[in-house]
Amino acid sequence: MPDLTEGVTRFRQNDFEANRRHFENLGRQQNPHTLFIGCSDSRVVPSLITQTMPGELFIVRNIANLVPMYRESGEFLATTSAIEYAVQALKVDNIIVCGHSNCGGCAALYETPENLASIPHTRHWLELAMPVKNKVLKAIGNSDPAAREWLTEQMNVAEQLCHLMTYPYIKERVKNGTMKLIGWHYIIPTGDIYQYQSETKQFELIGQQGS
Repeated sequence: MPDLTEGVTRFRQNDFEANRRHFENLGRQQNPHTLFIGCSDSRVVPSLITQTMPGELFIVRNIANLVPMYRESGEFLATTSAIEYAVQALKVDNIIVCGHSNCGGCAALYETPENLASIPHTRHWLELAMPVKNKVLKAIGNSDPAAREWLTEQMNVAEQLCHLMTYPYIKERVKNGTMKLIGWHYIIPTGDIYQYQSETKQFELIGQQGS
């Protein structure tokens, strides 16, 4: 097991000292411009792929970057409350939903209930993405696992953007032009990121060479 305290020491000696004034300014307040909803996958590092500094992103991470539809409840709603706080209290201008390649959560949609018996809470959580599974199987069937994986990950991002629009305070701001909803599909082994285009319902590669 790596000694994480060594990383803490390097951070304090190098990164913190190089940005001491920035951290001092963040000491009593934050003003993030973007809510980043991503997967909990250890290979997805929001600040790295966006090249942002501390204080710029308000980050929510969960299995398969899912967004529950809006509802009022007496339950403890982690993702819903984080979205509410980011939009209503912090007044973020953008929301990014970022899916990624080789997503274990998306792959688990196609597992049998027996194979998920040891992770019942995860299995229940993934019910939020069952509409995605149904759309994918209707569109391309189940004969090409690679195509199914790619399409599931992308359609899942698009589905969660639709879920965000069930939040009345988000819908209002999107409609009046004060908030943008953005969907990304991050390809881990290449570093490519594809962005969802609502007009064409397609994902286009960001930053193509020569563009």
